[in-house]
Amino acid sequence: MRYIPAVKRAGGELWSGGRGKILLAVAFGWFLSISVRMIYPAVLPHIRGTYNLTLTTSGLLLTVLWIAYASGQLPGGILADWVGERPLLITSSLLAAAMLALVIVADSAVILFSATALFGAGTALYGVSRFTILGKIYSEQLGTATGATMAAGDIGNAVMPPAAGFIATAMAWQYGFGLAVPLFLLAAVGLWATLPKRMSTATSLRESIALGDILSTLSQPIVLRGTILLVLWAVIIQAFMGFYPTYLIDEKGISARIATALFGFFFALGILMKPVAGRAYDSIGVRIPLLALMSVASLALAALPFVEAVWLFVPVTVLASSLLGFETIVISDLTRRLPEGTQGTNLGALRTVYLALGALSPVLFGAIAEQEYFDEAFLGIAGLAAIVALTVFASIDY
Repeated sequence: MRYIPAVKRAGGELWSGGRGKILLAVAFGWFLSISVRMIYPAVLPHIRGTYNLTLTTSGLLLTVLWIAYASGQLPGGILADWVGERPLLITSSLLAAAMLALVIVADSAVILFSATALFGAGTALYGVSRFTILGKIYSEQLGTATGATMAAGDIGNAVMPPAAGFIATAMAWQYGFGLAVPLFLLAAVGLWATLPKRMSTATSLRESIALGDILSTLSQPIVLRGTILLVLWAVIIQAFMGFYPTYLIDEKGISARIATALFGFFFALGILMKPVAGRAYDSIGVRIPLLALMSVASLALAALPFVEAVWLFVPVTVLASSLLGFETIVISDLTRRLPEGTQGTNLGALRTVYLALGALSPVLFGAIAEQEYFDEAFLGIAGLAAIVALTVFASIDY
């Protein structure tokens, strides 16, 4: 409970100097960018039925979404340094609205996959800029501001996937996606109205894409270690998020409504988890919070195959939600270590690496599950979480 007063003080600091409206606009855009992507796992059983997808091809759809999102991180970072965050965040929201409309009207699996890739690429432009603009506005409270913004995403994840799952059961899965289109347009208007035009001197395009500088930065031992930790985290959480509702429905016999409610509950816990994780980073650093988070997550994932009673999935979901605080801490720490001027480019390159490699896990996880090794797949990512915890424990630089 000792964090509660500190969190309240931090909340006041975030609103000081008129910065609150900027934080709200950025947070709302992220609310949509991440939560609409999380609709995919929630309605995946319905999409499978519409297009006759197997577990492997269902996993491939999620991999396509996240590979496209990952591939846009480096171009997004370069553009953030070159033209600034404001136009990029606005453009991302507009592109997301347009591409999501294409997902809705897709009448074949080929169009669905193509539209999904375009949607992922559109939302990718939001990924880097939200971090770099917060770093400029909240230089002394970056962890807390990042945690608050990411918690807004979890509010969306707690609301949008269950709502879309309910709509898919009552009507059709396309209507769940349809609700988000006007919200993306609203986000674009809010960003246009609140964000400052330019927070730093523009970096030349040639300087932004200097490969040698990027490799030099990312090869620094502590940056490289942080990137590896994020890769492993991305593999774990992409597999878990991609198939948790499907696993509950297909393997545990839970109804679709309860499964999507548990999925939303998982993200609802992140509303608290991420700000607390960010504040813990600002207060005590990296090592202890990361060790605690990933140790708890490993235990939860290992327990999942052995749980049968529906009510027991509630505490397991609570423990698994510790995964949600991990990125807040690591990405805040890495953002502070990246050089000014090319911060967006370097962060974009870093995010491309860990998101792209992590995006491979859903198709691999789905292929394993299709061979009737669903339980073993979850035990595998539990073991991977334990490896992450041991790596953090052994890291003397944190």
